[in-house]
Amino acid sequence: MPQDFDSGAYWEHRYQKKRDSGDGSYGRLAEYKANFINDFVATHKISSVIEFGCGDGAQLDLVHYPQYIGIDIAPAAVEICQRSFVDDYTKCFISYDLLHGIPPQELALSVDVIFHLVEDNIFEKYIRDLFAWATQHVIIYSSNRDEISPAPHVRHRKFTRWIDENISGWKLFKREVNPYPENILHPGDTSFADFYIYKKKRGM
Repeated sequence: MPQDFDSGAYWEHRYQKKRDSGDGSYGRLAEYKANFINDFVATHKISSVIEFGCGDGAQLDLVHYPQYIGIDIAPAAVEICQRSFVDDYTKCFISYDLLHGIPPQELALSVDVIFHLVEDNIFEKYIRDLFAWATQHVIIYSSNRDEISPAPHVRHRKFTRWIDENISGWKLFKREVNPYPENILHPGDTSFADFYIYKKKRGM
């Protein structure tokens, strides 16, 4: 892993160059994730959602939220989403550095983000913020193993262990294994990520 790698700069440059959020935001993976999240939001009667890492909004196009706040570290991603959803008054998009002006929401989402948080301090801040800005549930879609990737913008982490050791007041109550597991022969429409759903403990 490059010692001087800057996750924020990487994604800002990527979006400025008109590149998208990645294969997971399109095709059958995107449809699977959207269906899972849509069902969860409807079943649990979620009225407000905040997503940490909205990206270019391609995945968001398939999901239905009563009220939605998209946060991203890359200003270019925020601008793309603001343009794409300019007429949708149920959604707003804000740069990560303005997060502290936003109230917590019922559900906080992290989809295909954690394994892109290469720096330890960025990862730890992100996880703390993710749980601090949720009042009922947190949904994470990510790999969950410790492994350095040859790709400079990817680092797999055993995030469930870190959460158990550092975040109190929450419990992992469900893991949903994705139906298209990682296959090196078909990298574009398979994934190493699964869904992990956390619920706030009563009285916390």
